[in-house]
Amino acid sequence: MNKTLMFALLPVAALVISGCTSSPSPADMDKATAELLKSSFQERGIAKLDRLAQDDANRECAAADVAGKPIDEKTAKAIEAANMKTVKWPTDGKFIGDWKEGEKIAQSGRGLTWTDKAGDANGGNCYNCHQISKEEISFGTLGPSLYNYGKLRGVTDPNAASGKPIVEYTWGKLWNSRAYNACSQMPRVGHMAILNEKQLKDVMALLLDPASPVNK
Repeated sequence: MNKTLMFALLPVAALVISGCTSSPSPADMDKATAELLKSSFQERGIAKLDRLAQDDANRECAAADVAGKPIDEKTAKAIEAANMKTVKWPTDGKFIGDWKEGEKIAQSGRGLTWTDKAGDANGGNCYNCHQISKEEISFGTLGPSLYNYGKLRGVTDPNAASGKPIVEYTWGKLWNSRAYNACSQMPRVGHMAILNEKQLKDVMALLLDPASPVNK
């Protein structure tokens, strides 16, 4: 057995052995698991140990998932409120970019691996969970279809005042999805700096521009 893995397993093994006389508490198991992950994870390139750090939402939602029941409403509202405060709106007040560039981003799954360089452009990987246009024959279904996203919501001009509520909601959802759904599995692409402001504007255009294939 690899020595690193062997030593990483020691905390868990100790808990199992001690469990012969008394069962370890959930807190003890969580701590041992965290130590195991940290000791077995090696930093390489841009993949640093901070990727193992959990925020309050991660912890609460993971605990609810393990327990097999939804998070309680009070905690959910607190998580959503805290995440809403992280949403950063466009610095120039403009939400819409170039849908053609947005389509490239949405269809790209590259980025964030240890082989990528810091500062390289990431893709949005949107197709992995959503249908984007009617031409697609392969797409994920973890999230809802985005086909006709703007059209179904009546956005005929994303720069018009009438479309502002949907435009702002869409930006916020992309920036930090947990501002609207406490335990959302959607990547928080703005909050986690996966996409920059310009890229977000381009994805916004893909979703809301009437000329975009999403709305055809």
